[in-house]
Amino acid sequence: MTIAIHGLGRMGMQIARKLAESDHHVIAHNRSPEPRQQAASYGAVDAATKQAVIDAFNGERVVIWIMLPAEVVDTEVTEWLNLLPANSIIIDGGNSDYRNTKRLNQQITDRGHQLIDIGTSGGVWGYQNGFSMMVGSDDQAAFEAVEPALQVLAAPEGAYHRFGPSGSGHFVKMTHNAIEYGMMESLAEGYRVLKEGPYTNLDLAAAGEVWQHHSVITSWLNELSQQALAENPSLDGIDGYVHESGEARWTLETAKDLGIELPSIQAAFDVRLASQTGQINFATKLLAAMRNKFGGHELNK
Repeated sequence: MTIAIHGLGRMGMQIARKLAESDHHVIAHNRSPEPRQQAASYGAVDAATKQAVIDAFNGERVVIWIMLPAEVVDTEVTEWLNLLPANSIIIDGGNSDYRNTKRLNQQITDRGHQLIDIGTSGGVWGYQNGFSMMVGSDDQAAFEAVEPALQVLAAPEGAYHRFGPSGSGHFVKMTHNAIEYGMMESLAEGYRVLKEGPYTNLDLAAAGEVWQHHSVITSWLNELSQQALAENPSLDGIDGYVHESGEARWTLETAKDLGIELPSIQAAFDVRLASQTGQINFATKLLAAMRNKFGGHELNK
């Protein structure tokens, strides 16, 4: 199939590359030229403008996969809607608020197109390991139209599933990321106890390595923690400022509306906010190191 990737950041580039190196025809679109040129080196078509993207489909059904921060998705979609031919498909593969996705879906369908929300996980390892994709769509036929691309992106060890109507993919991904906050915080606090506890000079990386061998807390996050500690046991040069990207906040708002208590996720969220006001420690440094390991996020503010 022919598919355009708009937004060639850490994950967007991997998606473009993985598809371009398969049998799919990929059109790469990005504001700055360097990422487009990099995508072209993998076999994608370099399209500098939105109109150039549409022209590159040569009459085929237009499918635009947007991998951009949530705060700019609305603006970009509005621009696309002024150009797209009838019955086009827009995919929002970023971390968008599912409530906004439902609203945006109505705007898109009113213009004769389909929106598919795909919460995409896998970080900077998706190209190698396969992406985990959580899909929502009102239109089963639109989902089936893009499924060949999802099959490529899931290989070799990823997965995808359509969970329901518009917004459901982003809702599942939002919840996934909120769980991630809690799991990361628990690991970071545990390693801090080892670091600052009654036994001096414990080898934290060795503890993490032992835990990775079929212990109850064996996990990818623990593996990444172990790697970070093996490389930098004291986490020197990491300021301990931990960003929050929205998903836990939205989950907590939704839970409050539903009368659901989320004490662990709330506590993990509060730690990140506190780190941004200077309340930092070994645990917040490890949180930042984990984010860098799985997502390529900056280590420092």
